[in-house]
Amino acid sequence: MNIVSTGAPLRRLSFALACAISANVFAAAPGNAPQALAQVRDTALQSDWAYARLADMTDLIGPRLSGSAGAAAAVQQVADTMRQLGAKVTLQPVKVPHWVRGVETAEIVDYAGRPQGVSQRVVLTALGGSGATPAAGLTAPLIIVRSVEELKARAAEVKGAIVLIDTPFDQEMAERGLAGVTYGQGSRARFLGPKAAADLGAAAALVRSVGGADFRIPHAGATGLDDSKRIPAAAVTVEDALLMGRLAARGPMKLHLTLTPQNLPEADSYNVIADWPGTDKADEVVVVSGHLDSWDLATGAHDDGAGVVAAMGVLETLKKLDYHPRRTIRVIAWMNEENGGRGGQAYFEAHKQALGKQYAAIEMDSGAGRPFGILASVGAKSEKLFAPLRAALQPMGAHAFTRRDALGTGDLHRLETAGVPSFEPLVDSHSYFHYHHTPADTLDKVDPENLKRNVALMSSLAWFLANIDGEIGRAPEQGE
Repeated sequence: MNIVSTGAPLRRLSFALACAISANVFAAAPGNAPQALAQVRDTALQSDWAYARLADMTDLIGPRLSGSAGAAAAVQQVADTMRQLGAKVTLQPVKVPHWVRGVETAEIVDYAGRPQGVSQRVVLTALGGSGATPAAGLTAPLIIVRSVEELKARAAEVKGAIVLIDTPFDQEMAERGLAGVTYGQGSRARFLGPKAAADLGAAAALVRSVGGADFRIPHAGATGLDDSKRIPAAAVTVEDALLMGRLAARGPMKLHLTLTPQNLPEADSYNVIADWPGTDKADEVVVVSGHLDSWDLATGAHDDGAGVVAAMGVLETLKKLDYHPRRTIRVIAWMNEENGGRGGQAYFEAHKQALGKQYAAIEMDSGAGRPFGILASVGAKSEKLFAPLRAALQPMGAHAFTRRDALGTGDLHRLETAGVPSFEPLVDSHSYFHYHHTPADTLDKVDPENLKRNVALMSSLAWFLANIDGEIGRAPEQGE
């Protein structure tokens, strides 16, 4: 009796101790158990932290074009915030272009049927890397083409003229989930067109703004111009492109253009890197990221402040839960995605000798629309591995999984090409290009609830990747 009576309490104590130890282990490293993924998802969905950080970035700093005071302030702001969360922060040096816009005006000063003394104002904005006109501007005949291919076919007409490359944005495609496809057509014309025009001797190049909303606001963007032939280049609004097309049908016209941007010496800047260290696989890294720079016309709330704060929100979520992954989760706020890609290049160069340690990489850079799932450059055989994650995302309607051979995201494409599996949120982007690269990309355009959903998806995906066993592989796989 005495043995039994003394042994039972000992057995009960051992069981209680085991439960306590089990609970502590689960709290520290719960892995990809369904309840852990649900905790990550729900904690992110209940937090306004990321939206508050986006307000800090957009309202207190504003535009963040590479080389600007705003870009430098954003580096400091994000680094300080990540340190406050307890992350290990590193500033990776990056040399970036430093381009600043100046005066930008245009008028159609001659056209068939023009009343005496009348001219037509054109609303435009200089494209990144644009050269300058004389201070008093230049006047030249205007010719209109629909594509870079047509521009080259009409080479004999180009010398000394101002060229408008009028490639429409197909909003109907955007409404049906193909915004990226139609954007690709327009952005190709914007990037390649001015250089092609310069090579053919054009006096200047204009492009139709790449976006779906007709609010007579221009959309900025980068060009492929280089120092050898840096002609003036600008984006005109959709409405003004249409006007010039109608006037061209009546007869020849001339445009007076003034652009006075400057290409300054390259500036010193940084990628902000914040590590949430792993446990038994700490030398393997899951990157979760967005780009910190923005165009100078607005505050870059969708492009890509939302991506940066969603990535930051991953660490805020894990800190709240006191969750520590097996692999290191690395938040990166990239510098210079918009007009050079130097941040992504610098990171790749620093890690190209040990790419096997870059386990996976995530970038959010398609705005903060509602997420419906995940895009992934993994092999077809790997899709089944993501079933637990998809189940965890199903309650918030974000469980779609779309596999592609390559995603080609702005800052990750070098890593992806070298074999690192890449991921991004699959978001509703039907209205994203209304605001993209325009003065209208401001905080009020970001839905706080959709931002929470993006943080929840990014947090769940990052946590899942940081704890999964084995390799996930990437597409295309041999033998498939």
